[in-house]
Amino acid sequence: MTLSAKINPVDPVKLDRLAEVAVKIGLQLQAGQDLLITAPLAALPLVRRITEHAYKAGAGLVTPFYADEEATLMRYRHAPVESFDHAATWLYEGMAKAFSSNTARLAIAGDNPMLLSQEDPEKVARANRATSKAYQPALEKIAGFDVNWNIVSYPNPSWAKQVFPDLDENAAIAKLADAIFAASRVDIDDPVSAWREHNAVLAKRREWLNGLNFASLHFKGPGTDLVVGLADEHQWQGGASTAKNGVTCNPNIPTEEVFTTPHALRVDGHVSSTKPLSHQGTLIENISVRFEGGKIIEAKASRGEEVFNKVLNTDEGARRLGEVALVPHSSPISASGLLFFNTLFDENAASHIALGQCYSKCFVNGDKLSPEEVAARGGNKSLIHIDWMIGSGEIDVDGINKDGSAIPVMRKGEWA
Repeated sequence: MTLSAKINPVDPVKLDRLAEVAVKIGLQLQAGQDLLITAPLAALPLVRRITEHAYKAGAGLVTPFYADEEATLMRYRHAPVESFDHAATWLYEGMAKAFSSNTARLAIAGDNPMLLSQEDPEKVARANRATSKAYQPALEKIAGFDVNWNIVSYPNPSWAKQVFPDLDENAAIAKLADAIFAASRVDIDDPVSAWREHNAVLAKRREWLNGLNFASLHFKGPGTDLVVGLADEHQWQGGASTAKNGVTCNPNIPTEEVFTTPHALRVDGHVSSTKPLSHQGTLIENISVRFEGGKIIEAKASRGEEVFNKVLNTDEGARRLGEVALVPHSSPISASGLLFFNTLFDENAASHIALGQCYSKCFVNGDKLSPEEVAARGGNKSLIHIDWMIGSGEIDVDGINKDGSAIPVMRKGEWA
C-alpha cells in the first residue's frame, strides 16, 4: 500500500486549522514573502495544508525540505566514519541567504525522538557538532529574529508510538494528534481569536516583569537553590513578538512561556531537572548541575550522563545559559500529564533554562545591537540552544532587586 493510500487517523479539519494558525498567527506571512519549510517526510499532509494557506495569504514561493528517518539510519549504518565530521554547509548557507532576503521560516517538528538511541554516540556527537557549525549562519538569523519564523508539530508515527507505546500505531497517532491540537488551541472553532486572547495574557506577564526589571531570579525547591542573574538591559518576551523585518509573529506553537536572557557570568547555585530531556535519541534523566560564575562546573544525570557531558563540551558557551523561562505548573501541557519527548511541548509544561545561545531580541533595542554589544550586556554565544525543565508544583521563584530585596514571582509553580 502506498503512503498516499493509507488511512490517515489525523482529523483533517483540525489539521487544516493548525495550518491556518501556523500561517496567520505563527508566521503572519506577508503578501509576496517567500517561505522555507523544513519537515519530516511523515508530515507531508501538514506541509501541503500549510502550503495552501501560505499561497492563499499571498506567498511568493513556498519551498519545502524533507528529512527521512530511514535515510538518516542508513548513514549511521553504512557511511564512512570520517563522513560524520561533514555537514551540508552549502544548504545552511543557502538558508542563511534566504533569511537575509526576508524569506520566512517554518519548521515542523515530529521526528522520532529515539531514532538514534541505538547508534554509536560518538558518531552522533560528531555529526551534531558538524551540523551545528554548518548551521551557524542560519541559526544567527533565527536567534537574532531577523525574520518571522514559527515551529509547529505533526504526529509522526514513530513519535506517537514513543508517547503512547501501549497503543497500536493508528490509535497512537490519533491520540498524539489530539494532544497537539489541544495544546496548539486548534481544537476549537475559532483558534485565531483564541490565540489573540492568549497572546494578550502573555503580554501582561512580560510587561509586569519588564516593569520590575529584576537583577536576578532565585529558584528554590527540592534539589534546587539557584540564582540566575539577568543580563544588563534584558527584556522579557513571550507570545507574539516583532521580528527585525517588522512582522509580529508567534515563533512557537504551542507556547505558555515568558522568557529572557540570563547574564552568562552571573549564575550560581545548584539545580535539578524536573522532567527528562530527550536529546538526539537519548533520554537524559535526573540532571543535576552546579554553577559558579555562570558556568556549569559539575554535572550529573542518572541516565544519559555521557551524552549530556558531550553536549556541555560542545564549546565554551555550552556550559552557560542563554535563556530562562517561566511557565506555570498548571499550563495545559503540564495538566495533560504527558511526556512528549519533544522540547517544543515539554518546555511549555514547566519553567526551564536553556544551555547555549541567547536570543538578541531579549534585550532593550535588541534588533539594533551588534553581537559584541549583546556579549557586553551578558548575552551568551554558543553553537547549541538546548532547553531543559526545572519547574514543578514545588518550586518557588523570587525576583531579586538590585538592592537585594525580594518579590514573590511564583509560589508552588504558580504565578504569585
